[in-house]
Amino acid sequence: MTAPWGPPIDVLPLLAGEEQALIGVLSDLRTPEWALPALGEWTVHDLTAHILGRKLTRLSRDRDGHFGEGASWVSACRQLSPEVLFAMFVDSTTQLTELWKHRDLDEPAATPLWLTVARDYAEQWVHQQQIREAVEAPLLDEPEFRTPVVDTFLRSLPQTLRAVTARAGRQVACSVEGAGRWTVRATAVGWTIDRGAATSRSPLASLATDADAFWRLCSGTLPAAEVRTRVQLSGDPAVCEILLGLRAQECG
Repeated sequence: MTAPWGPPIDVLPLLAGEEQALIGVLSDLRTPEWALPALGEWTVHDLTAHILGRKLTRLSRDRDGHFGEGASWVSACRQLSPEVLFAMFVDSTTQLTELWKHRDLDEPAATPLWLTVARDYAEQWVHQQQIREAVEAPLLDEPEFRTPVVDTFLRSLPQTLRAVTARAGRQVACSVEGAGRWTVRATAVGWTIDRGAATSRSPLASLATDADAFWRLCSGTLPAAEVRTRVQLSGDPAVCEILLGLRAQECG
């Protein structure tokens, strides 16, 4: 039986390139640019600290078996100069890549490890985009980096659709221009997702948008005024609301 989360997403070849791309942006920043607003009340400095904190926490848990208490990491890092924060960020590069290279990402688990890695990659990619926009740098928008993010966000659909009752075989079609097509199918035991266009002429619901609008929708940063014009939905109203309410944190 097909796993509900679909076929593996291989982001390992992208991890080092994504990290280096962010380091390239940060290395060119002048001191005042670290204080620019990037996400809500967070500055570029804060968002960089958040990314670093997520990486170090993942290393501590998955490599070293250390589970610490929660703390205000971002607030604590405000005591650090941009130079110190940047040096710490650089020191952390490739460590996660090396960790995952020596793990079996397909090992049996409630949630496969490859999906955990893909979720981490997707979150960091989105935050890098937000930093780039804050400092007016070009987005890291090549399809090779962006498509796995779209793919990862869509993998939350079998879980978010679990409360929707539909006969086996009903389909939900998702088309994201610049990334591809996915189909979510109802089975006797729940929903599954796979890459590829829907085969049903009358899917239960459908979503059509572009890759830029989709990642912004999932990160909660697509302006409300643009949602209805950039995201086309049709079909069952309850399913459409679920599609419209996709959020990146549901993949984390």
